[in-house]
Amino acid sequence: MITTTGLTKVYQSRGREVTALDGVDLHVREGEVYGVIGQSGAGKSSLIRCVNLLERPTSGTVTVAGRDLTALAGRGRRAGRELREARSRIGMVFQHFNLLASRTVQGNVELPLEILGVPGRDRSRKALELLGLVGLADKAKAYPGQLSGGQKQRVGIARALAGDPEVLLSDEATSALDPETTRSILQLLRDLNQQLGLTVLLITHEMDVVKTICDSAALMRKGRVVESGTVGDLLATPGSELAHELFPVGGTASGPDRTVVDVTFRGEAATQPVISQLSRTYNIDISILGAAMDTVGGNQIGRMRIELPGRFEENVVPIGFLREQGLQAEVVEDAATAIPVQTPAPLTEEVAK
Repeated sequence: MITTTGLTKVYQSRGREVTALDGVDLHVREGEVYGVIGQSGAGKSSLIRCVNLLERPTSGTVTVAGRDLTALAGRGRRAGRELREARSRIGMVFQHFNLLASRTVQGNVELPLEILGVPGRDRSRKALELLGLVGLADKAKAYPGQLSGGQKQRVGIARALAGDPEVLLSDEATSALDPETTRSILQLLRDLNQQLGLTVLLITHEMDVVKTICDSAALMRKGRVVESGTVGDLLATPGSELAHELFPVGGTASGPDRTVVDVTFRGEAATQPVISQLSRTYNIDISILGAAMDTVGGNQIGRMRIELPGRFEENVVPIGFLREQGLQAEVVEDAATAIPVQTPAPLTEEVAK
């Protein structure tokens, strides 16, 4: 549904060039919720604004629903009309709501329909329908100043849906909200994704957002995508930074002749007593150094850091047993031979907390 190829964005700032995007390739499948995460300045906002050409890319291509939007930019009146039409199929939800204070809630939702030339009666019917969809049918005549932050964001989502988009872009839509309201907005986005078949591309600095609703994710750093894939595949990828951030587990070897292993559980394996089976089968004492478990995409997923007695060479068979059970087993430290695997630093202060 969304493809960017070699996407580059260079800004001019005080006489020098600043590269916000540096050859970004992104592939978002139809009907999925795709999260882009990274530190401030990683290029996330530039990326999402280039997807609907609010920012014109310096180079590269953006294709949405099979249409190359970059080919339409700056190519004359007809191409401009086609670009506006293509943009109308892309909804945008902003961090700070961007509602017009002088308009009622219904008036805010009707605004894009006015721009599209939809007759008044049809605008009113559509706006009320959308307000019902986001749970604000009783607030149609209220003004933004009378709403809570979560209600304002729901109005923003309803407005973004006015043009019957195929794609919904979310620019830090929950970062200004409290945790409870954030959960309700994320649930609304997931419901809309499922009910309307919307493809959702969101940017966030909150790892919990990715964990809660994303099917796939990408990690950005210094304008580049350094890691991407489905959340399930990333969790099963040895050394994945996103996996370590989604399910952080701590602890190091307690002494010499110990091997530390990170084990990832997915699906049915998450409910099986695999560690106790391992201990009984090989008559070894296993220490649990840390563990985390949650539900991602409707599936139970967890990570556990365990310590096995002996060097890595002595634990090849037990580690093989874990892998035979369908688990991802990654050796992160062999104390005897001083082989450490660095756990990535937290992406943000919020994640660290």
